[in-house]
Amino acid sequence: MLFGMTVLVPRYIDLLWPALQTAIALGGSASNEELNGAVIEREGLSVQVQGVLHGDGPSTEIEYRLAWARTYLKGMGLLTNSRRGVWSVTAKGREVAEADIRPLHTEFSAENRKKNAARKSAQAASRRADEPDTNIAEAENQTDWKDALLDTLLTISPDAFERLTQRLLREAGFSSASITRRNANGDIEGLGVYQLSLLSFPVFFQCTRYSGSVGAGAVRDFRGAMTGRGEKGLLITTGTFTGDARAESKRDGAPPIDLVDGDRLCELLKEHSLGVQATTRVVEDVEVRPDYFQSLEPK
Repeated sequence: MLFGMTVLVPRYIDLLWPALQTAIALGGSASNEELNGAVIEREGLSVQVQGVLHGDGPSTEIEYRLAWARTYLKGMGLLTNSRRGVWSVTAKGREVAEADIRPLHTEFSAENRKKNAARKSAQAASRRADEPDTNIAEAENQTDWKDALLDTLLTISPDAFERLTQRLLREAGFSSASITRRNANGDIEGLGVYQLSLLSFPVFFQCTRYSGSVGAGAVRDFRGAMTGRGEKGLLITTGTFTGDARAESKRDGAPPIDLVDGDRLCELLKEHSLGVQATTRVVEDVEVRPDYFQSLEPK
């Protein structure tokens, strides 16, 4: 609901085919951010649709549903993903027809329900009958920890947010990161020097705490503030960027601006172990062998 007007966000099932075709159009692989932006552009989703938050935010509903679409495409054998969150189209995904998407979805959903039922009977009675399978549970966990992290970033003090930003930039390769302006909300901007092997260049950066979608106007304002202060621009937000904002950041004839949204910010904090600890768990697969017990029987 937006100012009394109902905004309809496409269902995840209606995003399966667009997401798959978009991944193919991007060369067969894409990051979460690339895929989200390209699907939004392909489907011509309005700024209003892009601005609908999932629950209380900070992630948007369209991003949430696209995450589920990718997860189901993976379960259907049409996409795979690497540990770095890069999604790749499988051979099956390149060959599948649009008419086959719904039947494949139905088949996967049925298999998933069977797995859930088997898991319920094998595990504690308190487990839910509709518990998602491993792939879906993994995606849900990704959403949970990122939502919790972004909520934390929105509530820490401005000083803490400023120190975190500087630490992240330095961990990511900046040899210096000086804050030149700050406001009461903890939004900051500054100048840094990014070191890349033997090369270094000045970067004007801005980091804002925001739970909604950042539009093209904010990108244009940032570019105006950047003039004469850095060769490159880096705009970071805890929220999201609209498709128009992403297009504006790469507009022909204008200095390019790199965008880091809340999802990517979470991944960077995890990558550099800043307030996020990832633990790899080993799952033990136990199988009962009746033939062994039968061999103990007296002959």
